[in-house]
Amino acid sequence: MRIKVWDLPTRLFHWLLFAGVTGALLTGWIGGGWIEWHGRLGLFVLGLLTFRLVWGLLGSTYARFAQFAPTPGRVIAYLRGRWQGEGHNPLGALSVFALLGMLTWQALSGLFSNDDIAFEGPLADLVSSATSTWLSGLHRQGLWIILGLVALHLTAIAVYAVRGKHLVKPMVVGWKESQDAAAKSARGGKLWSLILGLAVAAGVVWIAAGGLLPPPPPPPPVPAW
Repeated sequence: MRIKVWDLPTRLFHWLLFAGVTGALLTGWIGGGWIEWHGRLGLFVLGLLTFRLVWGLLGSTYARFAQFAPTPGRVIAYLRGRWQGEGHNPLGALSVFALLGMLTWQALSGLFSNDDIAFEGPLADLVSSATSTWLSGLHRQGLWIILGLVALHLTAIAVYAVRGKHLVKPMVVGWKESQDAAAKSARGGKLWSLILGLAVAAGVVWIAAGGLLPPPPPPPPVPAW
């Protein structure tokens, strides 16, 4: 039976997040003149994560956090082979929440970080130099945790593919074949929810980029000799 699992906003979020995180990792690793793009991509990722938070509350069935939250009961049922459902399974949900949480931390810490040379996060002036340096260190270390979580995510996809269960295609087309006669297509995710999610995301990015900070003072006048 063919059912709709992933709505278009969820699929766009997934692939845009993949592109944004990849770009942020590469530009941060290269550094130098690319660090400005690293900052821009960090804001882009923060906007995506903010949208996903709203969509996880108001989106369609399988995009909602409550639907796939990895409760102890669900995890135990899955490990015992008793869990049935569509969307993220309980172990996959643990990976998703860990990755989303770590990316959120990475995006937020980057707002207050610096590269010890010429770049500062847009909100770095709100904290002391020592705090900014401390957050910068944690931000750099977070790279390895993110790489580990991404590697785990990709490994799980590969293992499922070997077992004949392809997870990538539904995230591209939105549909999947289900063996469960009681399975139902995703419902919900109204237009107003999408607009609200985009508006909240845009507002958060504006604030994170320093939208509420006073403008910098004008440069001193050139002395007339």
